[in-house]
Amino acid sequence: MRSFSRILIAVFFCLVGCKSENTPDPVPCARRIAEYTNIVADDIRSRNLPDLESVEPWENGYGPGLKLTTAHYEIRTTLLNRRLLCKIPRFVETAYRAYNSQLPQSIETTVRFPIYLFAERLQWEHFTCSFAGEHAQIFCKIKAGAYCHNDACVAYDIGDERTFLAIGHEGWHQFNGRVFKYRLPSWLDEGVAMLFETHRADDETIYFVPTENNYRLSSLKKTLAKNKIIPLRELTAINPGQVIATDETEDVMAFYSQSYALVRFLREADSGRRLRVYHQLLADGLLGKWPLDDVSREIAIDRNIPRTILWNHIVGTLLFQKYIGEDFEQIEAEYLTFCNEITRN
Repeated sequence: MRSFSRILIAVFFCLVGCKSENTPDPVPCARRIAEYTNIVADDIRSRNLPDLESVEPWENGYGPGLKLTTAHYEIRTTLLNRRLLCKIPRFVETAYRAYNSQLPQSIETTVRFPIYLFAERLQWEHFTCSFAGEHAQIFCKIKAGAYCHNDACVAYDIGDERTFLAIGHEGWHQFNGRVFKYRLPSWLDEGVAMLFETHRADDETIYFVPTENNYRLSSLKKTLAKNKIIPLRELTAINPGQVIATDETEDVMAFYSQSYALVRFLREADSGRRLRVYHQLLADGLLGKWPLDDVSREIAIDRNIPRTILWNHIVGTLLFQKYIGEDFEQIEAEYLTFCNEITRN
């Protein structure tokens, strides 16, 4: 223990020295950082984590890093928090199974999903500027969170709970963006993603608990109290960019909390009466069986074409009517009853 503490102290003073004008030679400092990175890697390997296949150094321009490989993910990280690194392999593999559980039948992917997890925001921003191209400016406006772009989930450390929340949420976008033939309308895409924002963990198991998403429930309760509910017909047609562009926090939170509640409504209300059609809605998106016109189908298939406000409006509403029902007023009455129940409980 004492020798390990001395290494930590050495690394700390080394990092301080790197910033000093009196330390012109960075080689010893870099060597000590590499030694510490190897110590972390060896410690993680020694634990024989069941979901972890390998740990290797990750050479990058942002900081000392590791690459953790699981059955379905490659996690490249400069965050050397061993507690978090020991948990993340099981978390992402549990998330993969949970994403699959949204479908009537599980699928299996053959290429691992990439995740980038940075120790600090500055590293995340520098990576984003080189990775996201013309989208970088938008992503860098994210105050605290993650994004999914070019098949990768990109996050940074914002505390254990919130970091896992962000990875769980963006991981759904990453999963369906790769495996679904059709992209999802926003209310469905965001609503499902929020099912993976809260989880519990013990020594053996991680499981998601969307019923305990107090952040979304609190927002929904405020929306109900202020009578700011977005009607279902409008909610299913909204593009999040359209909401965010208004720069009104209440509108943004109403969209997300109501989409979260709507997906839960489809899965849970009346003892899961609509769960079968919910699964069918997603399965048909996976297989490309939605009844879309030619233009809408082209945008649904080609992820290089932006998901426009018009496409979201047409497809979001169409799918709700086709799979859930055309009587918006009747369904909305049931939905609002459900919203009040889950916020009250």
